[in-house]
Parts: sequence; structure tokens; C-alpha cells
Amino acid sequence: QPQLVQSGGRLAQAGGDLRLYCVASGRPVSDMSMGWFRQAPGKEREFVAAIAWSGSNSRTYYADSVLGRFTISRDDDGNTLHLQMTSLSPEDTAIYYCATANHYAGRYYLSNERQYDVWGQGTQVTVSS
Repeated sequence: QPQLVQSGGRLAQAGGDLRLYCVASGRPVSDMSMGWFRQAPGKEREFVAAIAWSGSNSRTYYADSVLGRFTISRDDDGNTLHLQMTSLSPEDTAIYYCATANHYAGRYYLSNERQYDVWGQGTQVTVSS
């Protein structure tokens, strides 16, 4: 079973950029569908973005709230999942989690956290206004 180690979260200014990292070990990231979720204080964890495994054409999916601002990508050489965040707003403040979803594909499954079986430890993103 893979293990995920996250980094990159920090305090950022509104309008700024931030890049999150999720390094996987034990299995190639290209062989796993992977996603990013976030949980803001007092709120349930919500879907942010996902990328399907390579056998499903690595299609990407985004929550409406981040579409056009966030980009999910994979670095196969570094076995790392990225989340590039731009035009940050205070509403993006949350703990961000990466997770794996085996060979699940399609927005219906990849936007649902129940399809994910391995989770990173989380990284705090705080956006100040």
C-alpha cells in the first residue's frame, strides 16, 4: 500500500500563489488515480481536484470553486502529485489532503472521498486578506 507525505502549506496573501506537494512511495503515481481534498474549520471535507490514473488518460477534474485557479498535476519522475494554487482567497484557508483512489475514474467517483483509501497527513494553508 502506498504512503503519502505532504508539504507546501503555509501562510499566503490573498491573490498570491502556492504549490502543494504529495510525495508517494510504494507505488507509481501514474498507476493511481489521486485527488486533493480540503477541510476548513467547522466544515466537512470537500473535493478540490483529481487526476485519473494513466490508464484512464490522466483526466483532471476540479471543484467549481477552484476551476481556473488551481491545477492538479503529476511528476512521474519524482513520484509526486502537485496542486498549483493561484489567485488565492481567504475562502481557500483549510487543511489540504492528498489521497489515492486506485483505478477509479470519472468525476462521479473521483469527487467522492469514499473512493479514496490512502490519505496524506494534511498540510495547512492559510490565506490572509
